[in-house]
Amino acid sequence: MKCSEKESSDVDHINLTQKKEAKLQVDSLGEKLKVVIGKLPSDGVTLVEILDLVGKDSLMLLTGFLSLVFIVPVSIPGVSTVFGSAILLIGINRLFGRNLWLPKSIANRIVSSDKLRVTFDRALVWFHRLEQVSRPHRLNWLTSDGLIGVLNNCALILAAILLMAPFGMIPFSNTLPALALLFLAIGLMQRDGVCILLGYLSNFATIIYFTVLIAAGGMSIREILQQILG
Repeated sequence: MKCSEKESSDVDHINLTQKKEAKLQVDSLGEKLKVVIGKLPSDGVTLVEILDLVGKDSLMLLTGFLSLVFIVPVSIPGVSTVFGSAILLIGINRLFGRNLWLPKSIANRIVSSDKLRVTFDRALVWFHRLEQVSRPHRLNWLTSDGLIGVLNNCALILAAILLMAPFGMIPFSNTLPALALLFLAIGLMQRDGVCILLGYLSNFATIIYFTVLIAAGGMSIREILQQILG
């Protein structure tokens, strides 16, 4: 997707280099996401186009953008699979230190811009509230490289897998892993260990919630079978 010179200058504002990412503690992440949302094509958008808007050097901003749609209980069919797969690949690429690669089937999947824009606008309200929780350079040891960095990337991968779990029609099943992804993305971008810790806790809460759902579903199936066979 090509942009005019004027649009390119706006895109450059959010096409972040590592040096620019270091300055995010004084910039509003919500405002950057708002810029991306405002530039969504009117007819439909693919992950390739979203990546062009956000910038390849800012994968955590892309993660936050893709997670944002799930923070409000609005279901857009197929989005959790497409966006969740993209976030999963971002986590895997970060874990192994490679450039982002997306399969064509995921990268070129068209999603309705109108539905996304409405959902994003509603979710931004909550994102701004989450953003207020963040403070740069808290618990710095949780944002370091090495083993901690590996664990953080694994937490990101786990949250993406939980987002893709087949519970999309059940309340909060997408919201909880999306919160984990948002906290992790904000924490890694702003080097805020508290937000990263909240991401871990959100993952833990999601696992407990899914365990309860599976256990309740198993009990219901057993009761139905007992009634049929009894």
